[in-house]
Amino acid sequence: MYRVSEKKDADALYQLICELEEKQLDRAGFYETYRLQLKNPCYRCWVWEENGWIAGMLNLRLERQLHHENPAAEILEFAVLKGHQGRGIGRSLFSQALAWANESGCELIEAACSQKRTDAHGFYRALGMEQSHYRFLLTLPPPGIKADFR
Repeated sequence: MYRVSEKKDADALYQLICELEEKQLDRAGFYETYRLQLKNPCYRCWVWEENGWIAGMLNLRLERQLHHENPAAEILEFAVLKGHQGRGIGRSLFSQALAWANESGCELIEAACSQKRTDAHGFYRALGMEQSHYRFLLTLPPPGIKADFR
């Protein structure tokens, strides 16, 4: 069943996000960001819990953007454990996010998704989302190291 995440979920969410990103993230940085998001009313994270285990999560941010008249909701992270996919967990989590975004006066909900996650692309399309933008990234050097932008 779904519920809003709590401080006690940090370890499970860390593992789930590391699986999603296919790399080990900085644990201290993750916990600090999660702690700050729990305090910020613009963020909401839902988890799907079964028998005391977190099997899925969706993390959403509400924000005002100059090019939208009303707030926008952005899915920041969305993951369901591989062995639990195809059972409606993602749809249930998305439904909660959609309801909160709607109640918050958002005019849209958006998600960025890695090009390699083709299954996720199909999932988003099945939810009625359309691919309307390209997203461009530039990895910056660590703080204190001068970036060379040629």
